[in-house]
Amino acid sequence: MISLTKGAISNTWVPLITPHASVNSRFKRLLDILGSIVGLVILAIVFLPIAIAIKINSPGPIFFTQERYGLYGNTFYIRKFRSMVTDAEQLKSQVENEANGHFFKSKNDFRVTRVGRFLRSTSLDELPQFWNVLLGEMSLVGTRPPTGDEVMHYSEHHWQRLHVKPGLTGEWQVNGRSQIKDFEQVFELDLQYQSKWHQFYDLSLIIKTIYVIFARIGAF
Repeated sequence: MISLTKGAISNTWVPLITPHASVNSRFKRLLDILGSIVGLVILAIVFLPIAIAIKINSPGPIFFTQERYGLYGNTFYIRKFRSMVTDAEQLKSQVENEANGHFFKSKNDFRVTRVGRFLRSTSLDELPQFWNVLLGEMSLVGTRPPTGDEVMHYSEHHWQRLHVKPGLTGEWQVNGRSQIKDFEQVFELDLQYQSKWHQFYDLSLIIKTIYVIFARIGAF
């Protein structure tokens, strides 16, 4: 049975839910720690050339910081390598949302810089989030962490997405990625992950993710 408690967003009610088995899995946490260490080593290697490329291509900060919602609706901050112009949020109203439902997608978003498109297609922009994984705010595999703009429109059942830790990758990323533009489809994939999960299921999704990244399938 799901009960509700007042959330961080005005007029939003956050379900108090029984933890998913993955939340307390020591194997999953060990995998997250080992994977995040590898990811942070890669970040250290590529940081300087990426930072220089971002600065040359577009004036402004190297990182983009944003509040996201994680396990049980708790908020945390993620950092990405900046892939858009600095006034992207102010220009958002000028971009057509090609997605249906509670998230935003646009294939030909003019706010994305030339370097940013490369970073997104290779998922290099996500590398700083390995720090969130190491801290335990995220997992290597889980659901896509939503923004405040998204969760303020959630219906009660949508909060089941946050029954597990948000992940760098998941069912959505390996089964269509940016080609899936309907929120309810993403939601169903998140539930699919929860129902299929076992200790070694994350490994299979990580392997699939590596293939998707190198094949550069579906990202924009």
